[in-house]
Amino acid sequence: MKITFEGHSCFTVESNGKKVIIDPFLNGNPKARLKPSDVKVDAVLVTHGHADHLGDAVEISKKNNAPIIGPYELVNYCVALGATGHTMNIGGSYNFPFGKVKMTIAHHGTPAETGAGNPCGFLITMDGKMLYHAGDTGLFSDMSLIGQTGKINCALLPIGDNFTMGIEDAIVAVDMLRPGVVVPMHYNTFDIINQDPEAFRAGIKDKAVKVEILNPGESLEV
Repeated sequence: MKITFEGHSCFTVESNGKKVIIDPFLNGNPKARLKPSDVKVDAVLVTHGHADHLGDAVEISKKNNAPIIGPYELVNYCVALGATGHTMNIGGSYNFPFGKVKMTIAHHGTPAETGAGNPCGFLITMDGKMLYHAGDTGLFSDMSLIGQTGKINCALLPIGDNFTMGIEDAIVAVDMLRPGVVVPMHYNTFDIINQDPEAFRAGIKDKAVKVEILNPGESLEV
């Protein structure tokens, strides 16, 4: 599984000839190098309806004839704009041609204009590897249950504080999730969420967990 950081909370994930993009906030993202017109994917996963996550999902869906996968109300909002979609809800899972997606809870909000509904995280399994994208969330104790669903090869966790977990809570989340690799996200895009990712790395005491700090455009393989 190849995971590429596209800036903020956006990642592309590739495995076995299939590719998806998560939370494609590209236009208007000061950190993004990827352009929506250059995105070629089999699916678009969106955790919630805030503009820095929904981003360019509808445009990418239309261009690629790729379904938007996410919360029921949000996907229906996107379909009304001409996208294709696959609606899900918390706790549900589905086997797609590219792999399996399970929706997890996330403690956050979502704007009424995009249909409201519950924000989420995703457990994505492709070719036997599991990725956890936490979405925008605060720390919650059920992360320990998410950590028990199977070996999480890589976890993508927000550290920006103010709107989501900060560094201290994200470190606790790592203890509960026990991933092989953790990648910080949702920080330094805007001044209000400026954080030092090296402080996050320094706080991870479990030597079995590798911390990968990625710049936009950089990738890792798990």
